[in-house]
Amino acid sequence: MPLGPVRPSLLVEQATVRLREQITDGTWPVGARLPGETTLARELGVGRSTVREALRALAGAGLVRARQGAGVFVVATEPAEDWPTRLRRAAVTDVYEVRTAVEVHAARLAAHRRTPEDVAAIEAALAGRRAAGTADDPAFVDADIAFHAAVVAAAHNPVLADLFAQFRPVLREGLIELLALTGLRADDPDTGDEAHEALVRAVREGDAATAVRVLEAELADPFAG
Repeated sequence: MPLGPVRPSLLVEQATVRLREQITDGTWPVGARLPGETTLARELGVGRSTVREALRALAGAGLVRARQGAGVFVVATEPAEDWPTRLRRAAVTDVYEVRTAVEVHAARLAAHRRTPEDVAAIEAALAGRRAAGTADDPAFVDADIAFHAAVVAAAHNPVLADLFAQFRPVLREGLIELLALTGLRADDPDTGDEAHEALVRAVREGDAATAVRVLEAELADPFAG
């Protein structure tokens, strides 16, 4: 397979920054039509291919949009944040609310859709969580999140699984900080074990109502574990 020409990435980055500055400082407000590629290339001192790549980058950031036969127009003055970036900036309480919505629905589906392999994976994750009861907080949180991920996986809904995976890093950081602040595990190293066991039992028995009730009660606690 031919490699093709190497892109002048540095020129593209510089051109993208220059064009973005024109948008963010109001030179080209929302709704404005950008000059053509030839004009932009001449003003920036680069080739048209570089301008084209820079415009693609701006489009990917949600700042401009091409209209067939009309040109390229400014649609926003601030770049759109992707989902992982937004999650990194979100308050852990907001992430926690989303977690509750995702996991409660996943538990309901898991009770209906679980396979013997799913149940085995959830039971193994519970055993791993219990084994982490003597570990430090990060290791315990990792084991706890792995358990919840196993329940979500048993729902057999790839969108729910992807959502959980996206906010998992933020959730992990928040829970580790919360444990460090509260010292919750000092008296109960394996905190929440009864609720987790009840959730496993409900999913295994196909009892969706109980699975939802157990998980809602568990996640209402400051540390859902």
